[in-house]
Amino acid sequence: MKTLLPLVAVALLAGAPAAFAQSNNSDAVGPMVTENKLDTQTFVTTVPNANMFEIESSKLAQEKSASADVKAFAAQMIKDHSKAGEDFKTALSQGQTTASIKPAGPALQPKEQQLLDDLKAASGKEFDAKYIKMQADEHKDAVALFSTYANSGDDPAMKEFAKKTLPVLKMHEKHVKELAVAHQ
Repeated sequence: MKTLLPLVAVALLAGAPAAFAQSNNSDAVGPMVTENKLDTQTFVTTVPNANMFEIESSKLAQEKSASADVKAFAAQMIKDHSKAGEDFKTALSQGQTTASIKPAGPALQPKEQQLLDDLKAASGKEFDAKYIKMQADEHKDAVALFSTYANSGDDPAMKEFAKKTLPVLKMHEKHVKELAVAHQ
C-alpha cells in the first residue's frame, strides 16, 4: 500500500526521541545509540513511525487549522514526508545490512498515537500551538537522528538516504521555528 510506507517513515521519525534517550549502560535493553553513532536497526525501525506521524498530524492540520501559513506548512510536510517514505523504501530495498530488519508496522507507536489523539481533541489557536510545538520537537529529533546516521551509519544505501533527506528536515525545522514565532 502506498500509505503504509509514509506511515512507516513517520513512525521512524517519531520514535527518534526515544531512541536518543536510551542509556549507554550496557545492561540496558534497547537500541544501540551513542552520542556519535546510531545503528542501522534503530534507524530503520525509527524512521517509518516518525514519517507517518508527520504525515498524519499534517493531514489533521490541513483539516483543523484556521491559519493559512499552518495549512501551507502542513501541505509541504505531507508532500516531503511522502517522498521521504518512498525514498526510504527504495534505500531499504538496496541496503546491504537491511535484509533482516523489519521496519515498524503500519500503526503509530503509542507515544505518537497519543500525540495525534491530543491534536484531534484540540481546535482553533490551541490546535495550531500544539501542532507547531509537536512539529518543532519532532523535527529537532529527526535532524539529530538523520545527522547522526548520515555521519556514522554502516549501511551505504541508508546512509545516502539520511544524507539526502537531512537538508529537507533542516528546512522543515527552520520553517516550523518561523511558524512558532509568527503564532506566539
